Amino acid sequence: MRVGLVQLTVGDDPAANLTQTLQHLRAAAAGGAGFVLTPECTNMLSSDRAHQRSHLRHEAEDETLATLRAEAQALGVWLLIGSLGLLTQDADGRFANRSFLIAPSGEIAARYDKIHMFDVDVSETEVYRESAGYRPGSAAVLAETPFAKIGLSVCYDLRFAQLFRRLAQAGAQILTVPAAFNHITGAAHWHVLLRARAIETGCFVLAPAQTGFHPETDGKGRNTYGHSLVVAPWGEVLADGGTETGVTFADLDLTQVAKARGRVPSLRHDREFTGP
Repeated sequence: MRVGLVQLTVGDDPAANLTQTLQHLRAAAAGGAGFVLTPECTNMLSSDRAHQRSHLRHEAEDETLATLRAEAQALGVWLLIGSLGLLTQDADGRFANRSFLIAPSGEIAARYDKIHMFDVDVSETEVYRESAGYRPGSAAVLAETPFAKIGLSVCYDLRFAQLFRRLAQAGAQILTVPAAFNHITGAAHWHVLLRARAIETGCFVLAPAQTGFHPETDGKGRNTYGHSLVVAPWGEVLADGGTETGVTFADLDLTQVAKARGRVPSLRHDREFTGP
């Protein structure tokens, strides 16, 4: 199975972002990828809640989702839309950060709402409160495809190993981690965390990323780390997308999942304990 990880530098205009996403999706399919993945916030990145509210749409009305579903069907590929910001019907008005797995038929095979919200103080100038605008999901999602069982996650979920262990113990062979990882935490933690999740679970980890500086119409913009990664079940980095936009390819041998787990069968070695 050849995979193609799309690395983007989106702004806060969904229509403009869709144009570049389509270009990379087509390039991935032309390069032989049967499974193409885009990063978190594929439709837009913005810190302005008013701008988000005026530009985001409900799932049934979202142009990015509809267009990418149609394109996946036209190209005959499986597509992970890393995530889209979407309006919800929630009383408090918060958005959803939702990942979609699209089948080659164009149908939605799975949905996952990001569980862990990025509420952090990285530095004096890098402060994030994702939960102020987005509401967390509450359900882990394992999707079945003809080529593998896929466990879905989004960005900050990466720091919560128990989610990935649950997915692997439920049968996941591939874990997806689409991200818009901060450039500071990315340089310090991105590679280490992704390799750790692969090693702990014996899964392939596919992590398409946002990269570079993301301008905003009204705001300071933000920087993301890039380095879309493909990590093997034994922990080797098979491909690293660096910091430029484009597509990173890798060929997955799914037999490596069973081989890694056979060498270190830690998924079967959980034990109950007391304390602290």
